[in-house]
Amino acid sequence: MKILFVGGGNMCQAIIGGLIAQGTAATDIHVIEPLVETREALGKMRIESASGFDERDLAADVLVLAVKPQMMKIAVAPFAGKLTGQLVVSIAAGIRSTDLANWLVTPGDKPRSAAEPVPYRNIVRAMPNTPALIRAGITGLYAMPGVGASARNAVETLLGAVGQTAWFDDEAMLDAVTAVSGSGPAYVFYFVEALEKAAQELGFDESTARQFALQTFLGGARLAAESGEAPAELRRRVTSKGGTTERAIETFEALNLRRHFAEGVRAACKRSRELGDEMSRDAAGETGKC
Repeated sequence: MKILFVGGGNMCQAIIGGLIAQGTAATDIHVIEPLVETREALGKMRIESASGFDERDLAADVLVLAVKPQMMKIAVAPFAGKLTGQLVVSIAAGIRSTDLANWLVTPGDKPRSAAEPVPYRNIVRAMPNTPALIRAGITGLYAMPGVGASARNAVETLLGAVGQTAWFDDEAMLDAVTAVSGSGPAYVFYFVEALEKAAQELGFDESTARQFALQTFLGGARLAAESGEAPAELRRRVTSKGGTTERAIETFEALNLRRHFAEGVRAACKRSRELGDEMSRDAAGETGKC
């Protein structure tokens, strides 16, 4: 499987590293990346790259679009009307598959009208998260109607190289994925910060506070993942009647911490939808004004 990455940043490099670790040959990967420094980093991974599109790039079986959402329309322009069935995987947040499909019109198909070209349909949207950088991520996936089983398997191989994957039948669920797992690492860091600060207020020095906060979150997450039991049950086992943990949980509940946290996640989901709407309006040539 020949893979072309459009954009060679951190997520691209993480996926490439995972693929090579799983046995993909470096010679089967090529990257389009305008920044010299990034191409030098790819060179250290023995990955060939170029600053721009070349017709030979069309020989790839899979195109992975890994550029910033604002740059996507420009980045895919060289491929418009030239793809002949290659699988296109977008990992850019906010770019909806229908917009991408309209930018990549299918060659050889006669347009229904001059104003209505036939969109390109072999597209999968993916929403990975930053733990992919250490191959511990999780990626939400959505395939446009008509994407076949072999293409889905290829995507699972591609994103499975940096963590777990999960398919969704409704593209709108990728906004929820963005709010839960895309933004989720920041929530973890936020609570690590909070526990670290609390530890310092209780007398820990800065280094030891960070050590205890990080290891507590790491150990707790591993226990939850490896035990196979519900987090609520694990929490109950730690919470002895009349004990210290019960007092902390009662305080959290009195402050409605759980409800406020859920409100924050819903706000992230709403913002993801708003950004998608804005990108879609821009794709249609509108100004994106409120």
